[in-house]
Amino acid sequence: MPRVAFLGLGAIGTPMARHLARPEHDLVIWNRTAARATDFGAEQGVRVAATPADAARDRDVVVTCLPISSDVESLLDGPDGLLATMPAGSVLVDCTSGDPATSRRMAARLAERGIGFLDAPVSGGVSGAVQGALTVMVGGDEALLEWVRPVIECFGKRIVHCGAIGAGDALKAVNNALLAMHIWGTAEGLSALEKAGVRSDVALDVINTSSGRSNASMNLFPERVLTRAFPRTFRLALLDKDVGIAAEIAREQKIVAPLLQLTSELFRQAHRELGEEADHVEAVQVVERLAGVVIGGKPEAGTGQA
Repeated sequence: MPRVAFLGLGAIGTPMARHLARPEHDLVIWNRTAARATDFGAEQGVRVAATPADAARDRDVVVTCLPISSDVESLLDGPDGLLATMPAGSVLVDCTSGDPATSRRMAARLAERGIGFLDAPVSGGVSGAVQGALTVMVGGDEALLEWVRPVIECFGKRIVHCGAIGAGDALKAVNNALLAMHIWGTAEGLSALEKAGVRSDVALDVINTSSGRSNASMNLFPERVLTRAFPRTFRLALLDKDVGIAAEIAREQKIVAPLLQLTSELFRQAHRELGEEADHVEAVQVVERLAGVVIGGKPEAGTGQA
């Protein structure tokens, strides 16, 4: 089994790394917030690296899971960077929900040193990571994927080869853009129905047995919006980033995609309004404010609702 380094102990990265903390992987970890890595190392009995270079030394596979592609790219250079120690024949598996252009640029630089690269963003959220049941969308050489598959299988239940480098990033971005569309569209529809006198719980009961259903209507709205719980599981800032990547892909491919572009603008607006720490489902609150309603509740005071 390959020797593994894991860099990035965020909400999803931490449970992913737990699945890799096996004796056969001789796991080494690194995190930008050192205290989190120290705690994880003590909990799992794995070595904590002082720098990315220290983590990657003599590793066969380096797995990264950071918020954006530029975060990963920033780890490549300098005496403490990955390129200082990653050996030829090793592979960087980037599970960041990244952008295709940066992934292609990193892959080219790594290839100059004889190092492989796969973009491998994941879907399934924190619960999927905890269960080791993530969907992994992989871009890059298929033979390289087969070589690292035993590592990815530790945290991924469904592993899909999507195409050349950047294809995994592209598919993840479009998937998340559809999530954003479903959230915003469902919020608009339920807001209109509330004003028309149809309760949101009644509306969702019908929608979820009809053709308009989605994961947003079936799970997110009943569990988070109607209850007003809004647990913070996936930051709105990251969904804004993903929808922006999808919109940029459409522009690069020179296709007419007004809905993608509009969704990107709407989530950029919601991100600005709600801030860096808001959960992605909290974007519903922007729709509610504009409509002057609370989905599943009473109209907001002072909104001027007729």
